[in-house]
Amino acid sequence: MMTLPLIHSRKLLALLTSVSWLAAVPTQAFAQAASDYPSRPIELVVPFGAGGGTDILARVTAEAAKKHSSQPITVVNRPGASGSIGLTEVVNARPDGYKIAMVTVEMAIIPHMGIAKFSPEADFTPLVRLNADPVVLTVSATSPWKTIEEMVEAAKKSKEPLKFGNAGTGGVSHLAAVALQQKAGTTFNHVPFQGNAPAVVALLGGHIDAVTASPSEVFSFVQTGKLRALAVLADQRLGGAFAQVPTLKERNIDLSVGTWRGLAAPKGLPADVLSRLSAIALKTANEPAVKEAMEKQNLGYSVADGEAFRKQIAGDSALYKQLIDQLGLKAR
Repeated sequence: MMTLPLIHSRKLLALLTSVSWLAAVPTQAFAQAASDYPSRPIELVVPFGAGGGTDILARVTAEAAKKHSSQPITVVNRPGASGSIGLTEVVNARPDGYKIAMVTVEMAIIPHMGIAKFSPEADFTPLVRLNADPVVLTVSATSPWKTIEEMVEAAKKSKEPLKFGNAGTGGVSHLAAVALQQKAGTTFNHVPFQGNAPAVVALLGGHIDAVTASPSEVFSFVQTGKLRALAVLADQRLGGAFAQVPTLKERNIDLSVGTWRGLAAPKGLPADVLSRLSAIALKTANEPAVKEAMEKQNLGYSVADGEAFRKQIAGDSALYKQLIDQLGLKAR
């Protein structure tokens, strides 16, 4: 058996020791970074342009977080491809807690349409839900239908499908109407617009029969009596101008569909970082300034912790996948 000279053995031992030490450095550094988290600014990626409701909420949240984080949260806009550019950037980021995302309901839709390649359930760690708004089924005040039952009955008897306006094919308002027609056992003619605002204008002008939109988008018209809300696609009734509007579940139609916004991080966060980041997020979400900002925008203030938010994302993802597959909306 060949024996290495002593000097060579010592060099080999030194080399192996140095390699082992170098391999351990990233792990040690990562552990140290986790214990000191956060030791530098946290980047909050908004997957939409500046100035919109999601961006405004992100900036209010970042400001409110100063009370609970030793480091600032900086907002960075990464718009494009229905939100997939910004969300994909966060999915691919190092899971160290220094890059998080403002997520919206679109994250549970666009992967199933082939616009994004991430998994809503597997590739994100939900931190907190900030906002939730159910879809409201609304008709003109001059409509003959006073209840959802009357509208469904009319739809079944009509020779032509009722015209339902939405904010675009594959969006929440479109998929909500598709889900409703399935549950009600009827068929609607889905009319896409460039957003819900022009769809509401078309409803006011008598060009369509109904819209499925968020409460904030029809609130002023319901309040002034120009539009009539027939049902809320939620588990519980809303307040204010919608206090007398029943949920679909009250009318024996088991369906809840809506929009939401919240904070999420990449999967794989170290436990201590996740604990600290979740605490910052939840405390920030409960700040009065965050609630006041949403009320000014007519957004529904609805805080939920990471686990409850995860369940909602998973449930919505399953619903939208089923509808998108059925409609053949996935890009080819």
